[in-house]
Amino acid sequence: MLKRTFLFLVMAVLVSAPSAAPKLLWETAGLAAPESVVYDSKRDRLLVSNINGAPDAKDGNGFISVVDTTGKIRNLHWIEGLDAPKGLALHGDRLYIADLQSLVVADLETGKVVARYPGENAKFFNDVAVDAQGNVYVSDQQGFSIHRLSAGQFKPWLVADKHTLCSPNGLLAEASRLLVGCWTYMIDEFDDNVAGHLRAVSYDDQSISDVGDGSPQGYLDGVESDGAGGYLVTDWVAGRLLAIDAGGGVSEVLTLENGSADHAVVTEAGVIYIPMMNNDTLRAYRLD
Repeated sequence: MLKRTFLFLVMAVLVSAPSAAPKLLWETAGLAAPESVVYDSKRDRLLVSNINGAPDAKDGNGFISVVDTTGKIRNLHWIEGLDAPKGLALHGDRLYIADLQSLVVADLETGKVVARYPGENAKFFNDVAVDAQGNVYVSDQQGFSIHRLSAGQFKPWLVADKHTLCSPNGLLAEASRLLVGCWTYMIDEFDDNVAGHLRAVSYDDQSISDVGDGSPQGYLDGVESDGAGGYLVTDWVAGRLLAIDAGGGVSEVLTLENGSADHAVVTEAGVIYIPMMNNDTLRAYRLD
């Protein structure tokens, strides 16, 4: 308990508020536990995953919505029949969806599901990222592993344990490594856990390293580049948007509410879109 308290105190010292918070542009209601949003630049639209039920239920209630960049819902149930869709990623003409225990692939023009890849021993798929070679990575938050779709084969890529990796949530594919936003990580042999931090996994040998000194940063959800060598990361539990620099330093950018989920950053427009899962809303903020 003393160790956990000390680590949370360290995290509190690291986090400080900036002088000016991003400005709210709009908020759209009418979604159903939105967990992830991506920006489809070719069609100038947002795609939003809706869990619409329990996040671990195979209920067929989940769906993907189309929202325009002014916040208007254009098609609430664009893709239906999913279980608990969470992370989304775009590559080419395909949308990749982390749907509880399967990777679902849909056509971006039609919304038609073109493939489903069940995950081997999958427990709780959460986020998706695609590298420059087109390999698709999926985090299994409760399975302490990362799966990969490569050359048509979907199988575990990094099989670790709760002490070696973490409970992986958000993913961001960089040139030589996969960034992992950890929900929690274990600190001792008694399975005591604390808030997570950013980690990096090498594509070459799956070696794992910390971004920073490994101090707790938050219950991390979405991980996105800020376009300037750092990262904008959401803390789902505390309801915060964090800026994390390349050395692991943390500052609080925006105070939100519990349930701030997997966001999208459009650096060229200076806008960030954040699904508020527990509020059933999607928000857009102007970044300074």
